[in-house]
Amino acid sequence: NQQSIMKITKTLIQSVLTISSSRFSCGFIAPNNQFMKTRSFSIQSKILMSKVDSDDVFYALGAALAQKTNKFKILLSKDECEIVVKGLSDVWLDKELKLNPENFADQVNGMLEERLKEQSKQTEKLGETFMEDAAKEEGAFQTESGLIIRTLREGTGSVPSATDKVNVHYHGTLIDGTVFDSSKERGEPISFSLNGVIKGWTEGLQLMKVGGLSKLTIPPQLGYGAEGTGPIPPNSTLVFEVELLGII
Repeated sequence: NQQSIMKITKTLIQSVLTISSSRFSCGFIAPNNQFMKTRSFSIQSKILMSKVDSDDVFYALGAALAQKTNKFKILLSKDECEIVVKGLSDVWLDKELKLNPENFADQVNGMLEERLKEQSKQTEKLGETFMEDAAKEEGAFQTESGLIIRTLREGTGSVPSATDKVNVHYHGTLIDGTVFDSSKERGEPISFSLNGVIKGWTEGLQLMKVGGLSKLTIPPQLGYGAEGTGPIPPNSTLVFEVELLGII
């Protein structure tokens, strides 16, 4: 609906003002997608433009803005994306618009809602098939909740409890292999409390020992459910390779 689009737009603006991008944050295992704190800014009519030596800075800003709109991009074809980019470009470059966007609000919202529903159904169906195959992998074990865990390397240390703080390395992908978050790619492990992350992580890490490496296949109800978050579409099955480095 229109409120959802306005909320996403507001989040986009806040993210840019705080100079933050999901690409540079490790928050997709958290219970929600609040990755940053925002401040109130006063927009001045006259802005002193500081000199920037590299065009890469502006390219990076554009890329960060685009990454924040992936929720829309995945619903569009390549040709449709090019038309959307033309609309963005005309506004940003102060060109004359070929139409008034407000007059198409209902059509835009209707199209997005319809495609989101269809995408959600397809994602859920593909995820169910993926889960069935994952459960058949050698050494895989499926819990009552639906979580599938496969031990890749047995640990020798302690087992964390649901309230422990742990230090881990992880690599998270969608079922098509798309990487949405990875401490391994960043080259830096992360620490967090097990009662402050998605259910699949809380349960899965308690089935591991320190020093162990496991593959967690997490169904939507233990991940981000029907809402999704950031680059994770609604009803997505998630795959994590997790190394439990220690209990803090």
